[in-house]
This record gives sequence, structure tokens and C-alpha cells, in this order.
Amino acid sequence: MKIHPRHPWPLIIEEAIAIQEELRGEVITSDQLGLVQYVAGVDVGFEEDGAVSRAAVAVLSFPDLQLREKAIARRPTTFPYVPGFLSFREVPAVLDALEKISTTPNLILCDGQGIAHPRRFGLACHLGILTDIPTIGVAKSLFVGKHDELPEERGNWQPLRHKGEVIGAVLRTRTGVKPLYVSSGHRVSLTTSIEYVLRCTPKYRLPETTRIADKLASH
Repeated sequence: MKIHPRHPWPLIIEEAIAIQEELRGEVITSDQLGLVQYVAGVDVGFEEDGAVSRAAVAVLSFPDLQLREKAIARRPTTFPYVPGFLSFREVPAVLDALEKISTTPNLILCDGQGIAHPRRFGLACHLGILTDIPTIGVAKSLFVGKHDELPEERGNWQPLRHKGEVIGAVLRTRTGVKPLYVSSGHRVSLTTSIEYVLRCTPKYRLPETTRIADKLASH
């Protein structure tokens, strides 16, 4: 995959906020995705006490979710850990890993937020804009917003609301297990995002894309 850079990677929060404010207007939260034959997961781990970012990408065939290609990339970590700015810490290495694969995914499931973010520009939005690939934010924990009580059975979901706006969904991917927080990243609607997350979680709480990428990033 060839990535076309849109901006230099900032070193301070103020520069990062300016990039989020500039690019969030480009985020598309309606469906602009074609036939999905390959889904990818991306994840980042850290080595040498955080000094080195280790990014992994796993490309799976869809809908049978078989691993087709994988890549790992390492680079120096240049941005601190600050909630709301994880894309500036993690995405540079993710882009390096994506450049190593030859199978361009039709959809990327990100281990992080999409528009369920204070400035509506989480990691999945940022990665989607930079790659022009449809992305979904699939986070393990709530960042912003509130929701009604969620039934225990798999497939149930409730809207996630923040400042009067639906920004995502809290989704039960496995009966009796903690939910996931799903939001549009880029070029995918919330309803379609929920559908693909459920189809990518046949057995466990997390999507197969995330499970495989996490193992690659942390081992």
C-alpha cells in the first residue's frame, strides 16, 4: 500500500489539536464502501519502555476471516501518551506497517475510537482520512458519552450520546461479556459499522482482526 502524507507529525498538543480541527471536516459518516473482500486490524505495542512503537497490521479475508497477510513495523515513539491524541502516538507506525502489505483492505477495524471523541476525530477517523480506506472505531472502553442500560445478549446495542448527538453505539458482541464501543471512523455509517463488527466477532468479545493484530503487536 502507498500512503500519501497529509501533514507532518506534531510533537506538541497544540499542533495536534490544530490538525484534528482541520481534518475532522473531511470525515464521512455515511456508507462509501464497496464490496468487502478483505478486512484489516491494526494495533500498536511499545518496546524499550515506550521509546519504540511496534505496529502490526493483519489482513483477513471476508467473510471467512482467514489471515491472508500480516506486517510489523517499528519506529521511534515521538508523541506522549495523552487520551484524545492516541493517533499521533500510534498512527505513524501503523502507516509504516500498512506500506509493507500488498493486499489493500476494503475496511479497517481500529482498536480505538472513531467519532466517539471530544473533537469527533479519534484514531479511526485519522487513519481513514490518511489512507482513504473505510474505517471503524472499535474501542474496549468508554471515552466520552452516555448510554442506556444494555441487555446481556449478543447483538444488542444502545446509542452512545454526547452533547445531544449520537456519536456511536455500545454493542454486546458476546452474551454476558463486557460490550465494545463502536463508532464511525471514515466512509462507514454507524449501522453498517455495527453489522461488520458483529460479523467479525464470531466467537470472542473482540473482532478477529483486533485479536490477531494485538498478538502480532505485543509478541
